[in-house]
This record gives sequence, structure tokens and C-alpha cells, in this order.
Amino acid sequence: MNVGQILKARGRSVVVNQAPTAIDEIIKELADYKIGAVVNVDDDGRVAGIVSERDIMRLLAQKGASALSHPASSVMTAEVVTCVETDSVNQIMEIMTAGRFRHVPVVTSDQRLIGIVSIGDVVKNHIAEVELEASALKSYVAG
Repeated sequence: MNVGQILKARGRSVVVNQAPTAIDEIIKELADYKIGAVVNVDDDGRVAGIVSERDIMRLLAQKGASALSHPASSVMTAEVVTCVETDSVNQIMEIMTAGRFRHVPVVTSDQRLIGIVSIGDVVKNHIAEVELEASALKSYVAG
């Protein structure tokens, strides 16, 4: 299974913002959409950064409540690791494990955002693959 198949099953919608958006607005979007990260894009739809719940918690721990009015650019990860639709589930698991992050934006060859995969998406699809293989082996052995 690859990233394109995950996006086909779960959809390609991504909550995006421009970097000047204030942290309190980002928090509201995270809560409203029940998501763990918001992708910041430039005017051309290219990934400019990503703001996760962890990023916000670290900022609040350092700056306190005054951080809520800071722009997302003050906390976002600017060098975002991305993937493409042809990347396999195993490749994405390795990327997420090595980088210790839970969200990977999916981009086109010219870096335009077309989706996002979360660790939940990856684990769900990996489990489905393993169960399918186990079922096939059981059928082969019984058959």
C-alpha cells in the first residue's frame, strides 16, 4: 500500500493557514477539526511550515499565555519533511519514526500540498496489510 491509496480512502482535505495566523486561531482550528497539526502554505499552495499540538505546548511552556497572540511562524517547523503519493506505508513509518513526528504533508513534484497522512492513518493501513497477509497465509496452509 502507498500514500496515494491512503489518501484515496481517507480523503485529501487538509486544514491550512498562512504563517501570520495567530497561535490562538491555530488552537481553535485544531480543536474544531479534531486534528493534531495545521499546515502553513505560501500563496502558491506550497508547504511553508507545519504547526503541531506539540509545538504549541512547547511554546506555551516557554512563554505562557502571552504566546497565544504570537504568529504561527514563531513556532512552526519551517523545514517540513514531506512525502509523495508513491511512497509506501513502510517508507512513511520509517520517516515518522526517525523524525519522531506524527504528521507528514503529501506534496506534488513541485511541492504543492495535496494531502496529509497521520501516524493513525499509517498504522491503520499497516494493520490492514498485515491482517490481509495473515488471512492469505491461513488460506494457503488450509487450502
